[in-house]
Amino acid sequence: MVSSINPIPTSVKKLWERWNLRSFILLSLTLQTILILGAPFRKRAPNMAIIFIIWSSYLLADWAANFAIGLISNSQGNARGTGDNNEDLLAFWAPFLLLHLGGPDTITAFALEDNTLWLRHFLGLIFQVIAAIYVFIQSFPTNKLWPSTILLFLAGTIKYAERTRGLYLASLDNFKESMLKKPDPGPNYAKLMEEYSSKKEAKLPTHIELTAERSKESRTVTYVAEPGDMENDIAMVRHAYHFYKIFRGLIVDLIFSFHERFESRAFFQEREAKDAFRLIAIELNFVYEALFTKAVVVHSMRGCIFRAISFTAVSIALGFFYKLEKHDYHKFDVGITYTLLFGALGLDSIALFMLIFSDWTVAALTKSWQKSFVATILKKYLSFKRPSWSENTSCLDWIRQILFRRWYESISTFNLIDYSLKEREKMFPNIFDYPGIAYIKIIDLLGLKDLRDKMKYRHSTPLTRALWEFIFKELQSKSMLADDPETAKRICSARGDWVLQDSDWNSTEHSTFLRYIVEVDYDQSILLWHIATEFCYNMEWSDGDGDGCKISKALSDYMLYLLVMQPTLTSSVAGIGQIRFRDTCAEAKKFFSRRELGSGRSGGDEQQQEACQRILEVNTEVEPVAVKGDRSKSVLFDACILAKKLMDLKEKKWELMSKVWVELLSYTAGHCRANDHVQLLSKGGELVTFVWLLMAHFGIGEQFQINEGHARAKLIVGK
Repeated sequence: MVSSINPIPTSVKKLWERWNLRSFILLSLTLQTILILGAPFRKRAPNMAIIFIIWSSYLLADWAANFAIGLISNSQGNARGTGDNNEDLLAFWAPFLLLHLGGPDTITAFALEDNTLWLRHFLGLIFQVIAAIYVFIQSFPTNKLWPSTILLFLAGTIKYAERTRGLYLASLDNFKESMLKKPDPGPNYAKLMEEYSSKKEAKLPTHIELTAERSKESRTVTYVAEPGDMENDIAMVRHAYHFYKIFRGLIVDLIFSFHERFESRAFFQEREAKDAFRLIAIELNFVYEALFTKAVVVHSMRGCIFRAISFTAVSIALGFFYKLEKHDYHKFDVGITYTLLFGALGLDSIALFMLIFSDWTVAALTKSWQKSFVATILKKYLSFKRPSWSENTSCLDWIRQILFRRWYESISTFNLIDYSLKEREKMFPNIFDYPGIAYIKIIDLLGLKDLRDKMKYRHSTPLTRALWEFIFKELQSKSMLADDPETAKRICSARGDWVLQDSDWNSTEHSTFLRYIVEVDYDQSILLWHIATEFCYNMEWSDGDGDGCKISKALSDYMLYLLVMQPTLTSSVAGIGQIRFRDTCAEAKKFFSRRELGSGRSGGDEQQQEACQRILEVNTEVEPVAVKGDRSKSVLFDACILAKKLMDLKEKKWELMSKVWVELLSYTAGHCRANDHVQLLSKGGELVTFVWLLMAHFGIGEQFQINEGHARAKLIVGK
């Protein structure tokens, strides 16, 4: 006879049966609170800890609510496991979980791909509503809480339906469908040709005449900014919303008309750099909220009505429960019920506050409201969202950045020389170095080294006004030349060669540097110019105080960060960038490992300067490919040759490098996929996305149609 052994003690089972449901309901409410308060932070900082917390809460929220509904359904009728006369409360708790499945307004999708799962959520809505109805019917004959349960069931169904509709509208297919214009069959060709044939048969002199298209010169600007609009935060939101309605088509690769291009170019060419940045920041905020939140659903008339019904239903349910005699229920369960009720009202109140003080509400204000008390409050609130452009932030500005800023307001940087110096192997390691070596090998074996490098070597630097103004002026000047789509496409395709066409650069300089731009792959060009910029920056401190030097350094480190740590953003243009980067780092580590370098007590600057000097001392009269062949893709000493040629330009080199970096940045912005730009909006945003949208506003790109409208045909019959 085999004795049965129970691995789980009976006491543990009883504890689980009594507290499992209560724990999961409170966990579900906690996750909803984390999401509604924490989700906005992910668009303000690319902090991996914050993103991980939101990601895990997003995944656990649905699981916890679904699991709790299953527990309620399973526990129905089992009073022993849930407390005395607890069936009514079980039925009352079920609709709260529908509210939680509806999710907060601040996040419907963690990634763009989640929007494509709207059909799964629709089926989930049906089945979870059926489960809640089943629980309610089971308790209905003796349920004293049925009025409150019905009200909460209504509110929960509304919230879950809002989320499902939000996912449906944000899925890229439906997002594109909502922007398509009505089909245009053009002129009635068949009817015109019938008339033409009949006139010909009657032997009447007949011909077809086409009316000429309206020329570019005859077009007039139909959308202008009024004086003072750029200082009025409400007007700024209104202008940004106008262009959002047009340029959201970029996300789904729609083509814009010449009129839309002309209107946008005229508007942005008259703006200052700081005003253009604010407009684009607001515009991208509209894009983010349209694709990752419930904003489109709740900011409609129908959405406001349903939201009012939902809030009212929860409030009335709280009143009913408060007046109910509760002696038959366990005190702790009553406390949980009050927690759920006040939690639901609290979350709805936060959502209401965010709804009122959102850019969508401001954009919907009519001119009659813009001098009201409400507009005054909104202006004050919107003033906190302005970018500070300050490198030295005070405590109040730090709080503003955390709570109110629309995006990160900084750029991420990564430096190859710094990385290679810190990752190099010592020729004679001591006993204390071996744990670190073993640690690196273990995380490399687990495939976590890239994550570790991103956490350790990615740095942030504020986006300065000087840097943005330089980028803006470069693109603005090119926009002046982009009168026709062909020129606009050539400018968009330039990655440094357009700069060398300037008359300031002679033919020798043009041919010298052109081979490092267009005669190499794009990723190779980034690596070459990044290392060359680093050599020039570290070796010529006397020239390193100007804006050109700082701009070149910032863009150089930023572009390498995009190449190495955001491969999805540059995958369509980067080629074999990862292989070339690894080979270059390997050669740099090998070079540094065989030489004793200073300790670099001042933050590593002296050590980097010495490392750059050691590389530049190497004789490079013979091309590296002639010595090493092309098996290794390293470009370390090719960049050394480029740096020496740049140093020959003396003070002109920073002007050239800064302009080349802007073109490389513009090339990345214009050639990577639109949905990759949008995806990064949920992770703090990127400067390259701002440049992408600015280029579109300046009419620089390939998404503009050549002809506008169609010609009008007239049948001319002679006498």
